[in-house]
Amino acid sequence: MIHSMTGFAALKGHHEAWSWAWDIRSVNARGFDLRLKLPDWIDGLEPAVRKAVAAAVTRGSVSVGLRLTREATAGGPALDPEALDRAMAMLVEISQTAVTRGIVLAAPSAVEIAQMRGVSDATPEVQDTAGLRAALIADLPGLLAALNQMRVHEGAVLKSLLETQLDEIETLVDNGVAAAEARREAQGANLRAALARVMDNTDGADPDRVAQELALIAVKSDVREELDRLAAHVGQARSLLAGKEACGRKLDFLMQEFNREANTLCSKAQFQELTRIGLDLKALIDQMREQVQNVE
Repeated sequence: MIHSMTGFAALKGHHEAWSWAWDIRSVNARGFDLRLKLPDWIDGLEPAVRKAVAAAVTRGSVSVGLRLTREATAGGPALDPEALDRAMAMLVEISQTAVTRGIVLAAPSAVEIAQMRGVSDATPEVQDTAGLRAALIADLPGLLAALNQMRVHEGAVLKSLLETQLDEIETLVDNGVAAAEARREAQGANLRAALARVMDNTDGADPDRVAQELALIAVKSDVREELDRLAAHVGQARSLLAGKEACGRKLDFLMQEFNREANTLCSKAQFQELTRIGLDLKALIDQMREQVQNVE
Protein backbone atom coordinates (compact mmCIF):
# COMPACT_ATOMS: atom_id res chain seq x y z
CA MET A 1 0.00 0.00 0.00
CA ILE A 2 1.39 3.37 -1.03
CA HIS A 3 1.63 6.01 1.70
CA SER A 4 2.27 9.68 1.06
CA MET A 5 4.77 11.37 3.36
CA THR A 6 2.42 14.34 3.69
CA GLY A 7 -0.13 14.31 6.49
CA PHE A 8 -1.62 16.10 9.49
CA ALA A 9 -3.70 15.14 12.51
CA ALA A 10 -4.84 16.77 15.75
CA LEU A 11 -6.43 15.40 18.89
CA LYS A 12 -7.71 16.90 22.17
CA GLY A 13 -8.04 15.24 25.56
CA HIS A 14 -8.27 15.81 29.29
CA HIS A 15 -7.39 14.12 32.55
CA GLU A 16 -8.47 15.41 35.95
CA ALA A 17 -7.50 19.10 36.03
CA TRP A 18 -5.46 18.89 32.82
CA SER A 19 -6.50 19.40 29.22
CA TRP A 20 -4.34 19.19 26.12
CA ALA A 21 -4.13 19.35 22.35
CA TRP A 22 -1.88 17.10 20.26
CA ASP A 23 -0.86 17.92 16.73
CA ILE A 24 1.31 15.92 14.36
CA ARG A 25 2.36 16.75 10.82
CA SER A 26 4.67 15.14 8.30
CA VAL A 27 6.28 16.23 5.05
CA ASN A 28 8.59 14.52 2.58
CA ALA A 29 12.23 13.89 3.47
CA ARG A 30 15.03 11.60 2.34
CA GLY A 31 14.90 9.65 5.61
CA PHE A 32 13.06 9.66 8.93
CA ASP A 33 13.38 12.80 11.04
CA LEU A 34 11.33 13.31 14.23
CA ARG A 35 11.01 16.61 16.07
CA LEU A 36 9.16 16.84 19.38
CA LYS A 37 7.79 19.82 21.28
CA LEU A 38 6.67 18.31 24.59
CA PRO A 39 6.62 19.37 28.26
CA ASP A 40 9.90 18.20 29.75
CA TRP A 41 8.55 17.69 33.27
CA ILE A 42 6.46 14.61 32.42
CA ASP A 43 8.85 11.74 33.02
CA GLY A 44 8.87 9.06 30.33
CA LEU A 45 6.63 10.91 27.86
CA GLU A 46 9.25 11.71 25.21
CA PRO A 47 10.65 8.16 24.78
CA ALA A 48 7.11 6.78 24.60
CA VAL A 49 6.20 9.25 21.85
CA ARG A 50 9.39 8.52 19.91
CA LYS A 51 8.75 4.79 20.04
CA ALA A 52 5.12 5.10 18.94
CA VAL A 53 5.84 7.44 16.02
CA ALA A 54 8.81 5.38 14.78
CA ALA A 55 6.59 2.28 14.74
CA ALA A 56 3.92 4.03 12.67
CA VAL A 57 6.04 6.10 10.24
CA THR A 58 9.09 4.84 8.36
CA ARG A 59 9.99 7.90 6.30
CA GLY A 60 9.36 11.62 6.35
CA SER A 61 10.01 14.68 8.49
CA VAL A 62 7.57 14.44 11.39
CA SER A 63 6.78 17.12 13.97
CA VAL A 64 4.79 16.37 17.12
CA GLY A 65 3.52 19.10 19.45
CA LEU A 66 1.62 19.03 22.73
CA ARG A 67 -0.07 22.04 24.32
CA LEU A 68 -0.92 21.28 27.95
CA THR A 69 -3.02 23.52 30.24
CA ARG A 70 -4.31 23.23 33.78
CA GLU A 71 -7.72 24.44 34.90
CA ALA A 72 -7.71 27.70 36.85
CA THR A 73 -9.53 26.08 39.75
CA ALA A 74 -6.62 23.74 40.20
CA GLY A 75 -4.49 26.61 41.45
CA GLY A 76 -2.58 29.56 40.08
CA PRO A 77 1.10 30.33 40.36
CA ALA A 78 2.64 28.70 43.42
CA LEU A 79 4.79 30.64 45.86
CA ASP A 80 7.77 28.92 47.48
CA PRO A 81 8.17 30.46 51.00
CA GLU A 82 11.73 29.23 51.44
CA ALA A 83 12.79 30.58 48.05
CA LEU A 84 11.08 33.88 48.90
CA ASP A 85 13.02 34.16 52.18
CA ARG A 86 16.30 33.52 50.33
CA ALA A 87 15.41 36.11 47.70
CA MET A 88 14.51 38.75 50.32
CA ALA A 89 17.72 38.11 52.25
CA MET A 90 19.73 38.47 49.04
CA LEU A 91 17.98 41.76 48.25
CA VAL A 92 18.74 43.11 51.73
CA GLU A 93 22.40 42.17 51.34
CA ILE A 94 22.60 43.79 47.94
CA SER A 95 20.93 46.96 49.23
CA GLN A 96 23.29 47.23 52.22
CA THR A 97 26.35 46.72 50.03
CA ALA A 98 25.13 49.40 47.65
CA VAL A 99 24.63 51.90 50.49
CA THR A 100 28.17 51.36 51.79
CA ARG A 101 29.50 52.16 48.33
CA GLY A 102 27.33 55.20 47.85
CA ILE A 103 25.03 53.62 45.30
CA VAL A 104 21.30 54.31 45.41
CA LEU A 105 19.14 51.42 44.18
CA ALA A 106 15.46 51.55 43.34
CA ALA A 107 13.31 49.24 45.43
CA PRO A 108 12.13 46.20 43.45
CA SER A 109 8.40 45.74 42.98
CA ALA A 110 6.46 42.73 44.22
CA VAL A 111 6.08 41.52 40.63
CA GLU A 112 9.83 41.69 40.09
CA ILE A 113 10.46 39.74 43.29
CA ALA A 114 7.88 37.12 42.28
CA GLN A 115 9.66 36.70 38.95
CA MET A 116 12.97 35.90 40.60
CA ARG A 117 14.17 32.36 39.93
CA GLY A 118 12.46 29.80 42.16
CA VAL A 119 10.20 32.24 44.01
CA SER A 120 7.08 31.32 42.05
CA ASP A 121 6.20 28.92 39.29
CA ALA A 122 3.37 29.53 36.85
CA THR A 123 3.09 25.76 36.48
CA PRO A 124 2.52 24.19 39.90
CA GLU A 125 4.73 21.22 40.54
CA VAL A 126 3.05 17.89 39.91
CA GLN A 127 4.30 15.35 42.38
CA ASP A 128 3.07 12.30 40.44
CA THR A 129 2.82 12.52 36.64
CA ALA A 130 2.14 8.81 36.06
CA GLY A 131 -1.61 9.23 35.60
CA LEU A 132 -1.24 12.21 33.28
CA ARG A 133 1.49 10.45 31.29
CA ALA A 134 -0.66 7.33 30.87
CA ALA A 135 -3.60 9.42 29.65
CA LEU A 136 -1.42 11.25 27.14
CA ILE A 137 0.18 8.06 25.83
CA ALA A 138 -3.26 6.49 25.44
CA ASP A 139 -4.03 9.19 22.85
CA LEU A 140 -1.09 8.26 20.61
CA PRO A 141 -2.67 5.32 18.71
CA GLY A 142 -5.65 7.46 17.69
CA LEU A 143 -3.45 10.39 16.75
CA LEU A 144 -1.14 8.26 14.61
CA ALA A 145 -4.08 6.41 13.03
CA ALA A 146 -5.56 9.75 11.95
CA LEU A 147 -2.21 10.82 10.51
CA ASN A 148 -1.79 7.59 8.56
CA GLN A 149 -5.37 7.73 7.33
CA MET A 150 -4.54 11.00 5.61
CA ARG A 151 -1.23 9.60 4.35
CA VAL A 152 -3.02 6.55 2.93
CA HIS A 153 -5.59 8.74 1.19
CA GLU A 154 -2.85 10.90 -0.31
CA GLY A 155 -0.95 7.72 -1.21
CA ALA A 156 -3.91 6.35 -3.15
CA VAL A 157 -4.03 9.54 -5.21
CA LEU A 158 -0.28 9.30 -5.82
CA LYS A 159 -0.54 5.64 -6.84
CA SER A 160 -3.27 6.39 -9.37
CA LEU A 161 -1.26 9.25 -10.85
CA LEU A 162 1.95 7.18 -11.04
CA GLU A 163 0.13 4.28 -12.70
CA THR A 164 -1.26 6.67 -15.32
CA GLN A 165 2.22 8.04 -15.95
CA LEU A 166 3.60 4.50 -16.30
CA ASP A 167 0.91 3.78 -18.90
CA GLU A 168 2.04 6.86 -20.83
CA ILE A 169 5.69 5.82 -20.60
CA GLU A 170 4.80 2.34 -21.85
CA THR A 171 2.96 3.86 -24.81
CA LEU A 172 5.96 6.03 -25.64
CA VAL A 173 8.27 3.01 -25.43
CA ASP A 174 6.01 1.09 -27.84
CA ASN A 175 6.06 4.07 -30.17
CA GLY A 176 9.83 4.17 -29.80
CA VAL A 177 10.09 0.54 -30.91
CA ALA A 178 8.06 1.34 -34.03
CA ALA A 179 10.12 4.48 -34.70
CA ALA A 180 13.36 2.52 -34.26
CA GLU A 181 12.17 0.00 -36.85
CA ALA A 182 11.32 2.79 -39.28
CA ARG A 183 14.69 4.37 -38.60
CA ARG A 184 16.44 1.03 -39.21
CA GLU A 185 15.00 0.76 -42.69
CA ALA A 186 15.85 4.39 -43.48
CA GLN A 187 19.27 4.04 -41.93
CA GLY A 188 19.99 0.91 -43.94
CA ALA A 189 19.20 2.70 -47.18
CA ASN A 190 21.34 5.67 -46.14
CA LEU A 191 24.26 3.44 -45.22
CA ARG A 192 24.10 1.59 -48.51
CA ALA A 193 24.02 4.88 -50.39
CA ALA A 194 26.94 6.16 -48.33
CA LEU A 195 28.90 3.00 -49.00
CA ALA A 196 28.29 3.36 -52.75
CA ARG A 197 29.50 6.98 -52.71
CA VAL A 198 32.61 6.02 -50.74
CA MET A 199 33.49 3.22 -53.10
CA ASP A 200 32.90 5.38 -56.16
CA ASN A 201 35.22 8.11 -54.87
CA THR A 202 37.94 6.11 -53.14
CA ASP A 203 40.74 4.36 -54.92
CA GLY A 204 42.19 1.28 -53.30
CA ALA A 205 39.79 1.18 -50.34
CA ASP A 206 38.99 -2.23 -48.93
CA PRO A 207 35.23 -2.76 -49.44
CA ASP A 208 35.03 -5.16 -46.50
CA ARG A 209 36.77 -2.71 -44.20
CA VAL A 210 34.44 0.13 -45.22
CA ALA A 211 31.42 -2.12 -44.72
CA GLN A 212 32.64 -3.05 -41.23
CA GLU A 213 33.01 0.60 -40.23
CA LEU A 214 29.52 1.40 -41.46
CA ALA A 215 28.12 -1.62 -39.62
CA LEU A 216 29.87 -0.45 -36.44
CA ILE A 217 28.18 2.93 -36.78
CA ALA A 218 24.83 1.17 -37.09
CA VAL A 219 25.49 -0.90 -33.94
CA LYS A 220 26.50 2.13 -31.89
CA SER A 221 23.28 3.93 -32.84
CA ASP A 222 21.03 0.95 -32.01
CA VAL A 223 18.46 1.95 -29.36
CA ARG A 224 16.67 -1.35 -28.89
CA GLU A 225 18.58 -2.07 -25.67
CA GLU A 226 17.50 1.26 -24.13
CA LEU A 227 13.88 0.65 -25.11
CA ASP A 228 13.96 -2.85 -23.63
CA ARG A 229 15.35 -1.52 -20.35
CA LEU A 230 12.70 1.20 -20.22
CA ALA A 231 10.02 -1.47 -20.64
CA ALA A 232 11.62 -3.52 -17.86
CA HIS A 233 11.67 -0.45 -15.57
CA VAL A 234 7.95 0.06 -16.18
CA GLY A 235 7.29 -3.50 -15.04
CA GLN A 236 9.47 -3.07 -11.96
CA ALA A 237 7.75 0.18 -11.00
CA ARG A 238 4.33 -1.45 -11.28
CA SER A 239 5.51 -4.30 -9.09
CA LEU A 240 6.68 -1.83 -6.42
CA LEU A 241 3.38 0.07 -6.51
CA ALA A 242 1.45 -3.18 -6.06
CA GLY A 243 3.56 -4.30 -3.09
CA LYS A 244 2.75 -3.87 0.60
CA GLU A 245 6.10 -2.47 1.73
CA ALA A 246 7.28 1.14 1.69
CA CYS A 247 8.86 1.67 -1.72
CA GLY A 248 9.64 5.38 -1.98
CA ARG A 249 13.42 4.95 -1.93
CA LYS A 250 13.33 2.16 -4.53
CA LEU A 251 11.06 4.19 -6.79
CA ASP A 252 13.38 7.18 -6.43
CA PHE A 253 16.34 5.06 -7.56
CA LEU A 254 14.28 3.63 -10.42
CA MET A 255 13.49 7.15 -11.63
CA GLN A 256 17.22 7.74 -12.01
CA GLU A 257 17.45 4.64 -14.19
CA PHE A 258 14.46 5.77 -16.26
CA ASN A 259 16.15 9.11 -16.85
CA ARG A 260 19.47 7.50 -17.75
CA GLU A 261 17.88 5.38 -20.49
CA ALA A 262 15.87 8.32 -21.85
CA ASN A 263 19.03 10.44 -22.08
CA THR A 264 20.87 7.69 -23.94
CA LEU A 265 17.91 7.23 -26.28
CA CYS A 266 17.98 10.93 -27.18
CA SER A 267 21.75 10.94 -27.75
CA LYS A 268 21.57 7.92 -30.09
CA ALA A 269 18.30 8.74 -31.86
CA GLN A 270 19.52 10.41 -35.10
CA PHE A 271 15.90 10.25 -36.26
CA GLN A 272 13.33 13.01 -35.80
CA GLU A 273 10.47 10.85 -34.51
CA LEU A 274 12.72 8.93 -32.16
CA THR A 275 14.16 12.17 -30.80
CA ARG A 276 10.66 13.52 -30.17
CA ILE A 277 9.74 10.34 -28.29
CA GLY A 278 12.91 10.56 -26.21
CA LEU A 279 12.18 14.17 -25.23
CA ASP A 280 8.59 13.29 -24.33
CA LEU A 281 9.92 10.47 -22.16
CA LYS A 282 12.31 12.80 -20.35
CA ALA A 283 9.53 15.31 -19.62
CA LEU A 284 7.20 12.59 -18.35
CA ILE A 285 9.91 10.97 -16.22
CA ASP A 286 10.67 14.34 -14.60
CA GLN A 287 6.99 14.76 -13.73
CA MET A 288 6.87 11.26 -12.30
CA ARG A 289 10.02 11.81 -10.25
CA GLU A 290 8.42 14.86 -8.60
CA GLN A 291 5.50 12.71 -7.46
CA VAL A 292 7.78 9.91 -6.27
CA GLN A 293 9.46 12.37 -3.89
CA ASN A 294 6.28 12.26 -1.80
CA VAL A 295 6.05 8.46 -1.54
CA GLU A 296 7.04 6.94 1.81
